[in-house]
Amino acid sequence: MVKVREDHPIRYDGSVDLKAWLQRLSDSFGVTDTDRLRKACELSQHVEDEARLQAETVWPTGPGCFRTGLEMVEILAELKLDSDSLVAAALYRAVRERKLPMKTVEEQFGGTVAHLIKDVQGMAAISTLLNPARTNVLDQSQDQLEKVRKMLVSIIDDVRVALLKLAERTCAIRALKDADKDKRRRVAREVFEIYAPLAHRLGIGYIKWELEDLSFRYLNPQDYKKIARLLDEKRTDRTQYIDGVVEQLKASMAEANIDGQVYGRAKHIYSIWRKMKRKGLDFRDLYDIRAFRVITKEVRDCYAALGVVHSLYNHIPQEFDDYVATPKENGYRSLHTAVFGPEGKTLEVQIRTENMHEEAELGVCAHWKYKGTDVNTKSDSYEEKLNWLRNVMEWHEELGDLGGIAEEWRTDIEPDRIYVFTKAGHVVDLAVGATPIDFAFRIHSEVGQKCRGAKVAGRIVPLNHTLKTGDQVEILTSPNAHPSRDWLNPDLGYVTTNRARAKITSWLKKQDRDSNIIDGKAQLDAELKRLALVGVDFPVLLPNTPFKEMDDMYAAIGAGDYRVTQAISLAQRQMEPEEEEEFKVRTRPRQEKQSDSTITIDGVGNLLTQMAGCCHPVPGDSIIGYITVGRGVTIHREDCSNALNLQETEPERLIEVSWGHSPEYAYPVEVRVTAYDRSGLIRDITTVLANEKVNVVSLLTRTSKEENTATMVLTVEVTSLQQLSTTLTKIDQLSNVIQAVRNRKERT
Repeated sequence: MVKVREDHPIRYDGSVDLKAWLQRLSDSFGVTDTDRLRKACELSQHVEDEARLQAETVWPTGPGCFRTGLEMVEILAELKLDSDSLVAAALYRAVRERKLPMKTVEEQFGGTVAHLIKDVQGMAAISTLLNPARTNVLDQSQDQLEKVRKMLVSIIDDVRVALLKLAERTCAIRALKDADKDKRRRVAREVFEIYAPLAHRLGIGYIKWELEDLSFRYLNPQDYKKIARLLDEKRTDRTQYIDGVVEQLKASMAEANIDGQVYGRAKHIYSIWRKMKRKGLDFRDLYDIRAFRVITKEVRDCYAALGVVHSLYNHIPQEFDDYVATPKENGYRSLHTAVFGPEGKTLEVQIRTENMHEEAELGVCAHWKYKGTDVNTKSDSYEEKLNWLRNVMEWHEELGDLGGIAEEWRTDIEPDRIYVFTKAGHVVDLAVGATPIDFAFRIHSEVGQKCRGAKVAGRIVPLNHTLKTGDQVEILTSPNAHPSRDWLNPDLGYVTTNRARAKITSWLKKQDRDSNIIDGKAQLDAELKRLALVGVDFPVLLPNTPFKEMDDMYAAIGAGDYRVTQAISLAQRQMEPEEEEEFKVRTRPRQEKQSDSTITIDGVGNLLTQMAGCCHPVPGDSIIGYITVGRGVTIHREDCSNALNLQETEPERLIEVSWGHSPEYAYPVEVRVTAYDRSGLIRDITTVLANEKVNVVSLLTRTSKEENTATMVLTVEVTSLQQLSTTLTKIDQLSNVIQAVRNRKERT
């Protein structure tokens, strides 16, 4: 059903009469801010004329950015959109075709207009990444199409953006009449698969019908022409017929004192073809070519309206369904009847209450859910976003001022999936926070196993780069590449999905056991050294693990079945009472002394305690207490050189202590970072510390001009060994950093 449009008012020289055009918008749609809109249209016309004069080649045929802008404005004015939307529509094609800089738009018309145009361009960018190899639209994978639709919905935060894009695509497909066959099919395919369903979900029926019919016209021209001939009447004649029946029904219902509304529409060509194919019907067996809907207040009014319809027109036998008394399985309720209307033409009439209508359009029995392509969708945020967009449209119909509504009710729905493109243009859905490695294993196990790098939008990115909706990802592979055990380290952020983690673990398990033992032992030793943990007796701890031998633990670490952090946590528990709870991550303002509740002193009550400045013990370290004169108990690490000296000189003043329950404070730790010197190094390190909520107490930097290196000694406050390990790992990832470790140098 192609919408009948009025031509633009034209002067004698063939140019558009903007004054007359703006007056028509004001009279027909109530457009008020015509001065601002006129300025935008004149700017679009000016930049197009300038580009035409400077063109060195033959100027392409078609309406151009100026007239396309006018057409977009007309579509959006009919939807009662705000001034910003209309101005953005007038300028969009000029910006997209690079005739008009975005900076000029922002300076002359404000940031809102520029933002709308920019967001519509973002939707257009997605279209350019779709797989160009597909040609037969009607036979495409519904899974792929639905992912593209979800991708588009996920990036819309302002319903005006979706409406602008629908208007632009409507103009694009209207202009295909003189285009070559390939372009017709390409644009028609995109509109049919993506934008007609979007209009359907937003409840803009007349745009959806026009997009479907025009797409169908170019994708399946023979069937389109066949059905058009069978209709045997012009679109304008059908519209007039529908309007006449609506008025007749309204008058008859008013005479019967039935409170209700009547709507009518002529079934569009694609919908007729689809129903014929789906139900195997002949054209003469279709009774809903001309369809009407009666909306009443009460259920009893539905049956009263049914009586009015049957009294006016002859009922077609066996063409009545009472889904009010006997609802469909999905809860759908309505009365359906078919009759012979004026001139003997068949009509279908649906009668329902307002509540039934709302359930049918927006509820679980919504038409697009049981007849569309959203069946079995798993994305809750997708449904929430669609509901939000449709609600905004409804509020706009009641209140007007879509711009104000869009700003006030801007969505804060967090997406639960992202949608990215392969190099070939296929869409892949992933969990939010996914990385190129997650993407690689989602494509195929072998792609993940051979991954050696990744590109996003043609640029090399780290393998722990966080992907976002709309990215086009290319995985670089090598026959000699294989998964790294570092990929399983949660602190490095290489993998976020369970699928990728399981695939990596499975691959590592299949490797040689001896190799896994060597790698696992190296990983554990390196972590113990980095955290300055010595004297850990892992064989004693084996009964608390699923392993019988240390080699089994090393092999499990190397294969990815057992994490280094689990082993460190095990070592930490060895140094604490068995009943000790897990350390809770807490932060505090900087304090010089620690609460005595964090230390348990053997055999006595609570005493004043303080951490030794020479070794800076933290929860998880083996510790010992030294009774001072007048300053309570000083807590040392057991391997502290000062504590070892005290064992020889003043053993009677040493007491056994252990970490108490629920540590409430952070503990100072000395960290040493060695790196090749560069600008911004300290800033990057302190940024990591800030992101990890680690407080910096002091920082000392020494540089070596001969070796071009910098050594930083930082005293930081951490709550646990796990937080320290994570922080050191992230500092290690910074460019130019050679090593980040807990400082084992003791001060006397």
